Amino acid sequence: MVNNEDRFKKIIAHAKEYGFVFQSSEIYDGLAATYDYGQYGVELKNNIKNYWWKSMVQYHENIVGIDAAIFMHPTTWKASGHVDAFNDPMIDNKDSKKRYRADVLVEDHIAKIEGKIQKEVKKAAKRFGESFDEQQFLSTNPRVLKYQKQIESIKKRLYSSLEDERLDDVKRLIEELGIVDPVSGSRNWTEVRQFNLMFSTQLGSLSEDANKIYLRPETAQGIFVNYLNVQKTGRMKIPFGIAQMGKAFRNEIVARQFIFRMREFEQMEMQFFVRPGEELKWFEYWKEQRMKWHLGMGIPASEYRFHEHDNLAHYANAAFDIEFNFPMGFKELEGIHSRTDFDLKSHQEHSGKKIQYFDPELNESYVPYVVETSIGLDRTFLAVLSYAYTEEKLEDGSERVVLKIPPFLAPIKAAVLPLVKKDGLPEKALEVFDGLKYDYLCFYEEKDSIGKRYRRQDAIGTPYCITVDHKTLEDNTVTIRERDTMKQERVGIDKISEIISTRLKEK
Repeated sequence: MVNNEDRFKKIIAHAKEYGFVFQSSEIYDGLAATYDYGQYGVELKNNIKNYWWKSMVQYHENIVGIDAAIFMHPTTWKASGHVDAFNDPMIDNKDSKKRYRADVLVEDHIAKIEGKIQKEVKKAAKRFGESFDEQQFLSTNPRVLKYQKQIESIKKRLYSSLEDERLDDVKRLIEELGIVDPVSGSRNWTEVRQFNLMFSTQLGSLSEDANKIYLRPETAQGIFVNYLNVQKTGRMKIPFGIAQMGKAFRNEIVARQFIFRMREFEQMEMQFFVRPGEELKWFEYWKEQRMKWHLGMGIPASEYRFHEHDNLAHYANAAFDIEFNFPMGFKELEGIHSRTDFDLKSHQEHSGKKIQYFDPELNESYVPYVVETSIGLDRTFLAVLSYAYTEEKLEDGSERVVLKIPPFLAPIKAAVLPLVKKDGLPEKALEVFDGLKYDYLCFYEEKDSIGKRYRRQDAIGTPYCITVDHKTLEDNTVTIRERDTMKQERVGIDKISEIISTRLKEK
């Protein structure tokens, strides 16, 4: 049985070997936590974006999309709270010289205690067999209750200290818990200090005249500052939403775990504007809708879970994450937040512009409340890739690596392969390719044996391989091979497009 760390390493190696993800600037030894998407990675990424955009904008008559600039007026970030409050608590280990997020060190410690609870559950399940009642065990077992009490106590102290900016107490908590540096095993820590995550740059040709501006740390503010423009020009009636995809930038203290946490990443966000007092109803609606979207990719519900925020952001009155079971455990994939009227009110105050909605049904004006759905595109890419990566032992004793990517997301939909590179087969195969290329992204290859070519297509997740052989020249039929089952059938060339189209429908 391959452990998760080994599996993660294999997925990362596979992503490079087959043209999905490369280390950025690799010929110069790379740039930390920065990655480039290769020829198949960009197609998978675009297909995920297209799936999200269609489900948000095309399938909802009251949601529209925008594409706001990365650079924004610096007051935007003052109004949003990012200048004053977009910080992570940073701590260094004096012996290893490594830098960490102080809250993550404590949360990792909590995860270890949760692991102890899971061990107790497994032991009890083995001991009691089918009569085992997990919920009852969790609520009555003294050892489990002791661990749960420890977790609650640590969380309460950590989050209250962070909220009140008592960073000295965060350090004391790390020391009291006996948390050691994962690299050196040392407990020789510096003080905890705040670290602002925004990248700053200068606008203007002369540095002395330049204004300090920021690379946006999220795409949401571009939506909020355009609320009036979109509402008026689109004649939008509440409730309505504005969607956006785009790059965001965060100077993460510790950016790691491949493309899970990067300094330059892509978000897909939708802000849904509602009447005050109706936000929690819509919050529940979007929680359910977003989970349906994830399950629509064909990944089972067991790989996802909801996680309620223990520590709400200053602007929120409800917040849940959708977590995915990555190779490194359950981690955040998407956030659903009820942001109240914090953002629009703050921009109204800082800009001096009236940002309100006149509701003809209520005959009154108000600042709308907002429900946000915010998903990381790179993390979704990693989720799809991680779940799809499969090592199979075949009946003949051989092995194959196959990416079981949902067909509608697969980078290449069909590979067209002449059996041999002679006898007019390449010409006929290119004819078939030309007939499909306007509807689907296809791949043509004639090098190597047909078996090796099948394996290469399995490794990039191509749902169909179409083989043109000598019989094709006689009766205009081809062999179509299905990726997951490896079953082959003989079909007429005129039927290929219909077969592919049926399989590629989104759920």
